[in-house]
Amino acid sequence: MKKRQPEDQAINECILQTIAVKKPENITELIMLVQKEFHYSDKEILNCILTLQNEGKIALKKEPVAATKPSTHLVLRKTLWYWATLAFTAVTAALVLEAPESVSAIVDIRIILGTFFVLLMPGYALVRALFPARRPDAVERMGLSIGLSMALVSLDAFILNFTPWKITLSSIVGTLALLIVTLATGAFLNGLRRRAAT
Repeated sequence: MKKRQPEDQAINECILQTIAVKKPENITELIMLVQKEFHYSDKEILNCILTLQNEGKIALKKEPVAATKPSTHLVLRKTLWYWATLAFTAVTAALVLEAPESVSAIVDIRIILGTFFVLLMPGYALVRALFPARRPDAVERMGLSIGLSMALVSLDAFILNFTPWKITLSSIVGTLALLIVTLATGAFLNGLRRRAAT
């Protein structure tokens, strides 16, 4: 069996002393306190803590999972898709409707973003709304998004033809943006409700 190095013994003593004296509330706080003394990574300190627990020198308590408010879900990684969808929709709509056509670089960006806006985003938002629990894999999701987008854009144009706004660039962009935001918000709120229920 390999002998412990002096640094390992020193960090273990520091962990034990920190627990006894400073009484940290959780492991994260304990790691931060130990890092003030030793320039170890989080993982290295956590390994030392787990070793001490396995040896019976410390006992880690299971922290109760706190009930989270819906507002805390807004910053979770699981909701980044929603904010990215809103940002992409807003940027694309602004570029298509407001950007000058005299600058060739802006025209190229408009074409690229507009293609994704029409051929992908409506279907993507609908897939998110239709499959809240089971997420299709990447290929299936891409195929569904493109197919549903074409169907939604066709339906949107068909309905617009019978309205006073008719089929114009601004009416298509406006109604598609509204549709994308509505579907994405519905999927987002449904996800919050499902997470709050579990």
